[in-house]
Amino acid sequence: MTGKLTTFIDGLIIYDYILFSSVFSIFLLLTILGIFLRDKKALAIFLIFLSFTTLVVGSTFGYIKMHQFLYKNTTSLLSQKKLTYTKAVVIYGVVKNISKFDFKSCKITASAYKISGNSFKDYLFKFKPFKKMSILEGGILKGQEREFKIIVEPFTYSKDYNISLGANCI
Repeated sequence: MTGKLTTFIDGLIIYDYILFSSVFSIFLLLTILGIFLRDKKALAIFLIFLSFTTLVVGSTFGYIKMHQFLYKNTTSLLSQKKLTYTKAVVIYGVVKNISKFDFKSCKITASAYKISGNSFKDYLFKFKPFKKMSILEGGILKGQEREFKIIVEPFTYSKDYNISLGANCI
């Protein structure tokens, strides 16, 4: 757990510090305002609740949305092939940097999920893939495309499935 926390803190950029400090400032402002208005209990409780909600939701949602905006990328599936003599699927794809920053590293994830023909079930199956595999690609410059290959193994599923690709870049 401490390793993940240390990695997260080491990966923060200046925009993260600006976001977290502004969210914390709003938290402090609303909390102090709630304390000063303690005579009006309903308003004070609402402001305290709003301050804690801003602290939790604002920092989490803001971090996710800001990184999606700053490190924008696209992934495309070129081909997939289930191997005959091995229990594996080979996936070829392309990741493209469409942000204004160079990527130090990208974690590209291929997810295999079931398909049933029922649109509601198919929508739910996307959230729970039965097999995932990830690779790391480093040093993708602005506007650059990089082809990659992911081998998903062991792949023993014999019914219909779909593959989706996603990349998380920093």
